[in-house]
Amino acid sequence: MARYTGPRVRISRRFGIPIFGPSKYLERRNYGPGVHGPKSRRKTTEYGLGLIEKQKLRYYYGLMERQFRGVYEKALRRRGVTGEQMLQILETRLDNVVYQLGLANTRAGARQMVNHGHIKVNGRKVSIASYALRVNDSVEVRDNSRARQMATKNLESSTSRTVPDWLMLNREAFKGVVMRIPSRAEIQPIANEQAVVEFYSR
Repeated sequence: MARYTGPRVRISRRFGIPIFGPSKYLERRNYGPGVHGPKSRRKTTEYGLGLIEKQKLRYYYGLMERQFRGVYEKALRRRGVTGEQMLQILETRLDNVVYQLGLANTRAGARQMVNHGHIKVNGRKVSIASYALRVNDSVEVRDNSRARQMATKNLESSTSRTVPDWLMLNREAFKGVVMRIPSRAEIQPIANEQAVVEFYSR
């Protein structure tokens, strides 16, 4: 599956936020990339603002444009506020839940664990990162030495991150459960999802 493999700090600098996690380089140079340095940029249009918000979410969750467009169209068909539905779809992806549980240090790492068959959902191996989880679904690391070794290392290094309230983690069993669908307030998106909806609805 295609994914972004370019320079991550450059993307974070472009948007002015640590999209891929904390970055000391971004703290030192908290302005856009390029040879002109921290000079003022041209005024961004309304279309440009919507594009920026969309790109923030897309890079944050590690999706390509076609995948992200599919998430928007799926949210559009659901009842409720489209922006919130879109965020809930993104948050309940299998790779994101693996990351939120601390079984992986990054979303890219979580996606790799899923793709390599190290994760089970409700007792069955699932290797699709975009698998949509539902309430009461259980996510666990497969019982083999390589998978458990990776998960142990990741859990130890992710102690600074707290598991969201809508998930429950059993560290000893390397297992988590989706207790409920998260609300918008719990997700705390890094981008304005309403601007993304307006961008796509043009």
